[in-house]
Amino acid sequence: MKSVLVLRHVAFEGLGGILPILERQGCRIQYFDVGVDSFFDVSPLNNDLVIVLGGPISAYEADKYPFLTAEITWLRARIVDDLPTLGIGLGAQLIAAALHARVYPGEAKEIGWAPLSKGVDSSSLPALNQMIETQTPVLHWHGDTFDLPVGARHLAGSDKYTNQAFAWGSHCLALQFHPEFNPKMLEQWLIARALEVATTTDISLDRLRDDTARYGERAKKIAELFLRDWLEDIFDLPMASMSSKIFRAKVGKSKLGLLPT
Repeated sequence: MKSVLVLRHVAFEGLGGILPILERQGCRIQYFDVGVDSFFDVSPLNNDLVIVLGGPISAYEADKYPFLTAEITWLRARIVDDLPTLGIGLGAQLIAAALHARVYPGEAKEIGWAPLSKGVDSSSLPALNQMIETQTPVLHWHGDTFDLPVGARHLAGSDKYTNQAFAWGSHCLALQFHPEFNPKMLEQWLIARALEVATTTDISLDRLRDDTARYGERAKKIAELFLRDWLEDIFDLPMASMSSKIFRAKVGKSKLGLLPT
């Protein structure tokens, strides 16, 4: 049984669509509530997979949230040992910081549904490349960005931000966008982010609801196949469904685990 440790910053940003994938594979899932639990009580090297979820703070705000220093140091110890690690949203920014890349405020918030653009190395992760090629809109929700860490493989960008996804080493994946998002989560996000939505230009509750109804289910299905592909590679697990086999036949086996030579 594979063990998965989930670093959770706020309750409303959970595993979403990742949870049923892990459950079907029989994984043992444990949550670590950042800011409540102590990084001194758990080794960064013990679990088969660590997933670092999002949250409405910034990776560079250790002066306001001192636990960030311990979290980044903890992640660095895991990543340099090349152990499977997935970061989403804030989690991606924390991975970038752990790899000594600069994380900083972006020029504008990117909130809402929009497609990804290909990165320099997007072909190294065919399942993600498929999402990009079909121009399937994904959910973006961030105002910060990061520089690409030294040695990272650039997988995706967007119209507003160059760095949306990167891989590092054999088993580390950082995603600025939200492939875990399930449309059923929308109202929780809107409640938790009410002030941000109200004070950000070019977005509204109506637009977020309409676009989620338009794009959410398709994005969820394609993201699930992409995440299954990546998890199979790092866990070396059998495929969970025929639909994933069909998808893989189209896009090929993910080679995220291969370092550039």
